[in-house]
Amino acid sequence: MSESDNRYQPTEEDGKLALREHAILRAMEARHRYGDIGAEEILALLKDPSLVRFPTILRFDSEPLEPGEFAFSAPLGETPSEGFCLFVHPYFQDKPEALPFLVSYQLVRINYGDVATHEDAEAFGAALLGLETEDYYQKVCALADAIPKL
Repeated sequence: MSESDNRYQPTEEDGKLALREHAILRAMEARHRYGDIGAEEILALLKDPSLVRFPTILRFDSEPLEPGEFAFSAPLGETPSEGFCLFVHPYFQDKPEALPFLVSYQLVRINYGDVATHEDAEAFGAALLGLETEDYYQKVCALADAIPKL
């Protein structure tokens, strides 16, 4: 057996944990930089390339959303570096207090792509907003449930 056979080989689970830890550290960094995150701070954070890896614009439009979906990030081109449009349901356009919850949930997918899970989004959002994960999750669910059914 060679010496290289004894090296630690990270597992898929190790990778998932590392991603979540990285997302939480980024959220804590954002909180340190911006303080308590309200609507103004979340909009400023969207423009901060040290925290949001790819250019992202926010648009209140429900056309690309699935029924019951509060937000969706769509690529603006063939590569992530071309940026994203973050579609947020227009119901929330006049509800600035909801923006930090809705936007933070989507930022993990923008930063990390499809490997990011809903658990990563919840952990990031909770850390960003200074909440327990379950409290953050309940608030996001309540906001999604508030969207009028047509």
